[in-house]
Amino acid sequence: MLTLQRRQLVGHDILLARHGNHISTMRVDRANDRVIAFLDDGSTDSAPNLITPGLDLPETVRSVMRNDWKFFAVVTACLTGLSGAMIAAAVGLSGMSSDPALAQLLSTYPAY
Repeated sequence: MLTLQRRQLVGHDILLARHGNHISTMRVDRANDRVIAFLDDGSTDSAPNLITPGLDLPETVRSVMRNDWKFFAVVTACLTGLSGAMIAAAVGLSGMSSDPALAQLLSTYPAY
């Protein structure tokens, strides 16, 4: 089941357990998948964000969009093209019709 929730950063917990109140700031190094802590005495320490490398973490909205953006772009382009073709066909049929009621019906259809 797909659960879209924020991932917990294990590195924060590891660094808090190591250094406690001596941490000034922390930042996430996403390229290396680590959390880096800047300590009061000017030194730094880092910890990994994963307990095990093969652990499957729950999906987030950002990770789904990052992985599937090409698919969503193609679906959006197809639906936009299909909608445009249907509107153009309705306008074209209303112009070719000799019945004024049908022309009025087809020309006002996109308003609904």
